[in-house]
Amino acid sequence: MRHRLTAMIAMILVFVMAFADPMRVLADSQPVYLSDVKVGMGKSSGDAEKALTGEGYTIVTDDKGNKVDFNNGAGGGLGSKGDRVVYIGYKTTTERDDAITDLALMNMKGGYSVEDYDTLMEGYISSQIIPFVDSFMAAIREYRENYNSANPSNKARAQYIHDVLNKYTDDDCNDAPLGDLLLNETKYEMGDAAYDALSAAEKAKHADLVTIIAQSNGTATLTIENLLVRASDTEETTWTQRLSGITYDDLLAETGLSLSKARKELDKLYYDDALKILDMWDTFREQLENYENAIALIEELQNKDYSDQEAIINSYDVETATDEETEAYMQAVADISSDTELLYNALRDVACREYLESVEYAEGGTLLDLFTLTYDQIEEDITQIYPVAASLSDGQRAGLELVTLEDLVELGGTDEDGYKDTSYDELEQTSIYDGVNRAIYEPGGVGLTSDAIRARALENLSTERKGLLSPLTYVMIGITGATAIAFAVTLGKALSTASQLSKTNQAIKAAMSSLPGLTQKAAELQAAVNLELRTVQQLAGAGQLSSARFMADKLYSFADKALAAEAEVVRVGKYIDEAPQYAQRLSAKSATCNKLAAGLGFVMILLVAFTTYLSWRDIQNHYKVDYTPIPRYMVDEKDITAYNRNGEKIVIKNQEAYYTAVTCNRSPSAEYYGVVNDIADLNGDVGQQWLAMYYAKNDAEQRILADSLKAVTGDSRVPTDYTTGVHMFGVGAAENFNNSLYVWNSDAKSVYLYFKQEEGAPAVTGTAFTAGSLMLSAGAGLGVGALVSGLAVSAAGKKKRKADETAEEA
Repeated sequence: MRHRLTAMIAMILVFVMAFADPMRVLADSQPVYLSDVKVGMGKSSGDAEKALTGEGYTIVTDDKGNKVDFNNGAGGGLGSKGDRVVYIGYKTTTERDDAITDLALMNMKGGYSVEDYDTLMEGYISSQIIPFVDSFMAAIREYRENYNSANPSNKARAQYIHDVLNKYTDDDCNDAPLGDLLLNETKYEMGDAAYDALSAAEKAKHADLVTIIAQSNGTATLTIENLLVRASDTEETTWTQRLSGITYDDLLAETGLSLSKARKELDKLYYDDALKILDMWDTFREQLENYENAIALIEELQNKDYSDQEAIINSYDVETATDEETEAYMQAVADISSDTELLYNALRDVACREYLESVEYAEGGTLLDLFTLTYDQIEEDITQIYPVAASLSDGQRAGLELVTLEDLVELGGTDEDGYKDTSYDELEQTSIYDGVNRAIYEPGGVGLTSDAIRARALENLSTERKGLLSPLTYVMIGITGATAIAFAVTLGKALSTASQLSKTNQAIKAAMSSLPGLTQKAAELQAAVNLELRTVQQLAGAGQLSSARFMADKLYSFADKALAAEAEVVRVGKYIDEAPQYAQRLSAKSATCNKLAAGLGFVMILLVAFTTYLSWRDIQNHYKVDYTPIPRYMVDEKDITAYNRNGEKIVIKNQEAYYTAVTCNRSPSAEYYGVVNDIADLNGDVGQQWLAMYYAKNDAEQRILADSLKAVTGDSRVPTDYTTGVHMFGVGAAENFNNSLYVWNSDAKSVYLYFKQEEGAPAVTGTAFTAGSLMLSAGAGLGVGALVSGLAVSAAGKKKRKADETAEEA
């Protein structure tokens, strides 16, 4: 068995070191994906185009090859900032790892919260990271103690873990190796005051454990935690050795309490840990029961010839390979990768079972008997595995959720010799933050969206666009109009009075000029009457009665004229006497009307000026938008949260869930640069709200095909064979870039950008191991086979010694 396992471990190490990198693919044989997106905007199409083509971006066009302005005609009217040309440019790639998987939109009032995200992350640190660090410090302290221990096995294990941890570096500590850093006090242990008092050089010797656990990449975090659990346990014996001598009854007796109190005490000490162990029970039991299959698989793989695969891999040239050669290469790597994982798991299953079977436990049984009890049997009486929890060190118990039972058994059955056969010199150092966008942990940079936040924003969003003019302006327009009417009426009366006064004065002048003539005429007529009267009297006295009557009739005519002339003289005289008083009244009235008209005219001019100012100001305010900062990243709450066994919401690491904002060519001198920086606004900085576009690159999602981009203007119908496009967060359907919520001109033509994603593309994978195994994110898996080899050798040796002792006794 020793020779067989050693040979298999050597095979694993060779395969891991040689073929752990992700499979390379021939560029020409792959679909063309979308890799980068940028927005170009300007006052003219030339400016917008130059911003993109100058950097190698292809501008999105319609079916006719015309460049599509995604802000076409969306500006406002008089007083607005007008239209701005907005083009979308893109770059392509054949590398799936660099391909964009989704494009989504968020508008300024569309339903996100930077504050909620910051609060969520603060809660994540305080409720998850800090408590974890508090409990996990036990493993770190045991690691340090073992590193300096006189116990050969403990020291060898800690040294091994230390050297592996040193393959990780900490950017915040001048790229110092992590294994060395964790031998010193961490910032958390020292406290902020003591840490802040150190010089920069001294600070670089003390890792910030809270930041490491919270921000390092997922693989690094799990690996670091797993390694430190493996490095813990400072006892002279291993936990499995301690377990072999402990039963539940022993634990009860050790308390020195009455039976009922002892049971309560043990429940308090071990129940929670026993539940964690029980969660792993069925998986481990299946691994143990896979023994026969694992033995057969090892034999099969031991005799398998990989020369063909090695030849294909070694001869492969990515620059000249044909499609057939690329397919053969991918298959060869997949074959070796798959077999390596199968072999590794089989070796673990065999080694663990043989080891457990070699350790006696509880009156003639073995640890294998304990660990092959069914889940139901344990669940009926969970105290059966209290001894397992009790035998673990504090550091191991702190990390129960970070390792598997198989991991623990490997550690329990491996002595110092098991750490000497491995080699990890070929593993490259890598940062614990490799591939991590640490900006997502900085306050103020990430917008959190969710169904609830978007619904809340929708409730607060007014369905009516604000009026062009304010209520005050409308009031002032009314007042100005009323004043204008009053001015017109007053001015009319003033003009009418002036006209009457002029006519009166003219009439008085005419009367005064005509009075002498009238008086003379009246006198002449009176003289004629008197003459005729004397003539009548003479004729009557002479007896000439007929002549007298004839002259009398003539006398009456002259008398009437004389009386009329006298009456006219009286009338004109009276008019001349009374008219000046009337004229004086008219003059006073005219003066009053003139003054009132002048005052109202002046007020009207002021009101017109003020109302004009208010109207222009309202127009300016109508088109003026106080932009808020655009978050550099956007994430949906559902993608970074989960629920633990207690139903509590917890934050989980998921770097790929974060969407990154698309940038643009906005210059530092631009009006809004100080607020929105270089993040693109699809409304060209002239809309009612900014409209930002975000992209995601998620390994678990299908990639966007670059040649599928289809821009459609003025038509809301979804093109044939398309189902989605650039959409709002939380919505699957493509979104109109000229939605009236974002733009001023509600008559602007709709603009959509549709895309397709690849279908059924195979995932490209490298060597993979089961959960709980040791891996580095540098691309080469850690040679944990040494542990398996040492464990199997130890198990085989103990089994042989036990057989020899039995033979001697016989």
